[in-house]
Formats: sequence, C-alpha cells, structure tokens
Amino acid sequence: MHVPDGFLDAPTSIATGVVAGAAVLVSLKGARRELDDRTAPLAGLVAAFVFATQMLNFPVGAGTSGHLLGGAIAAVLVGPFTAVLCLSTVFLVQCLLFADGGITALGTNILLMGVTTVVVGWCTFRALQTVMPRRISLVPLQAAIGALLSVPVAALLFVGLYAVGGVADIPLDTLATTMLGVHVLIGIGEAVITFLAVSAIVSVRPDLVYGARRVLAKRDLQIRTGDEVAA
Repeated sequence: MHVPDGFLDAPTSIATGVVAGAAVLVSLKGARRELDDRTAPLAGLVAAFVFATQMLNFPVGAGTSGHLLGGAIAAVLVGPFTAVLCLSTVFLVQCLLFADGGITALGTNILLMGVTTVVVGWCTFRALQTVMPRRISLVPLQAAIGALLSVPVAALLFVGLYAVGGVADIPLDTLATTMLGVHVLIGIGEAVITFLAVSAIVSVRPDLVYGARRVLAKRDLQIRTGDEVAA
C-alpha cells in the first residue's frame, strides 16, 4: 500500500503529512505511559518484526502495492501510542533506504498504515474486550479481528484520499474495487499471523502484552479478593 511520489497532489500530501506529524507528536507523549523497563525492548522487536513482514509485497497495480501492515499486532503488544512510533520508524527507514514509498508521500503512508491501522485495530480490540469475557485466551482472537478490519479500512481511506487529491488517470471505482478486494485477502492473512504471534507471547509471557494488562489486573484482583475472603 506504499503510496509513491506524485500519486496524490501537493495539498493532499501536505495535509496528510500534518496529520501524521501531529499523531507522532501525540504518540511520543503517550508512549511514556505504555513503556517500562520490561516492555521497552519488546517495542524494538515489534518494529523489527513489522519491518520484516512488510518486505513481503503483494502487487495491487496502478503504482501501489499491498503487504502485511502490522498496526493491530503492534498496538496489542506494546500499546497504540508506541505502535504508531514503531510503524512510523519502519516507514521512514523503508522510504529513505529502500525507496519503498515516496518521500513526499511519507506522511500519507504513515497516516494510512501507521495511524489508521493502529487506531482501527486497537479500537476494535478494546471494543471486543468490553463486550466479551475478560479472558487471556481471548486476547489473540480479539487482536486478530482488529487486524482483519484494520487493513481494508486503511485501503478505503487511501481510496478516499485519491478521490480528493489523486492525479493518476485511474477510474475511482476500479481503484476502490481492486484495493478493497486485495486488502481483504491481506487482512485475512494478517489476522492469522496476528493470532499466532499474540498467542505465542500470551502463552509464555502475558505480562508483556499491553492489551492483556486489564485482563491480568482483573484476574489478580479476583485472586486477592478471594484470598481476603478465605482469610
């Protein structure tokens, strides 16, 4: 889904750059509340994992490509603010060192893949935690559903940006059909990978998974309450 230079006009690129920059600044402050000495190393591992998986590109056409995005899994593992920073760093490296996505479109790519996927994935995850039983075993499934939804939503946002400021000669309906169709399939693959990765970490170190903190806190509270009653 990396957007190349010249695919969107200057006003649209500038606007997305401003929004992306604001999101990064907010995330710099928010990440302080998410990370500690135990979880900080995990943020680096998440960034490396996303970087590696994003090297697997699936051609979409019309100068764009699709790949695993990683927003939902990053948000669940290290928190949404930290996830935005991790993904933004990945996109910056890809842009400057691998020419994957245009420099003028860096803000657009961060907004689409580093902000939208995190927000949609995390909000879906938290909504599911609210309506479903708070069980550790459900965290991977909830994360997978968030990943599944985040990818096509990001694709639709790209179509919306193209409708506003696209300069390439591509019919909007063709672009929308192609982007949504391909990214639904990518979303399914991302959901599977997210489920497996989160399951592996939750099974051995659930305390390192940011999205599991509330579940663990409730479980610990129940244990303490039970001990007090027994005493």
